[in-house]
Amino acid sequence: MCRNITTLRGLEPVATDEEIEAAARQFVRKISGVQKTSTATEKAFERAVRQITKSAHQLLDELPPRKQPPKSEPPLRRIARQSPPLRSGAR
Repeated sequence: MCRNITTLRGLEPVATDEEIEAAARQFVRKISGVQKTSTATEKAFERAVRQITKSAHQLLDELPPRKQPPKSEPPLRRIARQSPPLRSGAR
């Protein structure tokens, strides 16, 4: 399995739409070998991301709850946790 795709089932709070789409996008990048889309690849790439995102949502909704939370934190949560909060009035 691609090391950059983390387990989303069992997260508290549950995986967001953005996290599920990010995992789908990473999966499509991995299996297609396309890191940056071009005019020739964008339509097929984005369609695959939408389809896999939909399937991932369905899968996560249908699986029973995990007994233990996943061992790793999704990348979007790591980034959010490591970013300093914006100060009031900061631009």
